[in-house]
Amino acid sequence: MAKVIYDMYKDNNVSSKSYGHVFGRLVHIETVDTKKLSRHIMEHGSPYTEDIVLGVLTKAEGCILEMLLESKKVKITGLGTLYLMAENKKGGELKIEDFNPKTSLKGLHIRFLPDSTTEDNLTSREMLAKAQFIHVDELVREKAIHREEEEEEPEP
Repeated sequence: MAKVIYDMYKDNNVSSKSYGHVFGRLVHIETVDTKKLSRHIMEHGSPYTEDIVLGVLTKAEGCILEMLLESKKVKITGLGTLYLMAENKKGGELKIEDFNPKTSLKGLHIRFLPDSTTEDNLTSREMLAKAQFIHVDELVREKAIHREEEEEEPEP
């Protein structure tokens, strides 16, 4: 079964309220692009070939962006909802008549709200409850042991 890889770090910022405290952070081993995701979907029993899945995902990418820029939220059932949020420049404007989106806004950000209505609840607390973890050092040890076992196997 897949495991979430984590590491730990100590807050060494002397001016921090949590100075000396230990925190966890996740380790990401790969970024899966659309092509790899398409191959993965196909390998999970999809009746469609990798190129068909890739075409649909590529088309969906452009359509999602288009809908977001039309002030629509995009809900992908079972996964979650994508929507835009505005980032205002620091301090905002003093008067309504001074507000201009091109100069008063610093940026538009895509946000994601995980779906919590399905049996595959993707809220952060549910994900934490379902996740199995492995420390990065343990993963490295497991790989080293596996490598040693491979080297010990006699050649046929």
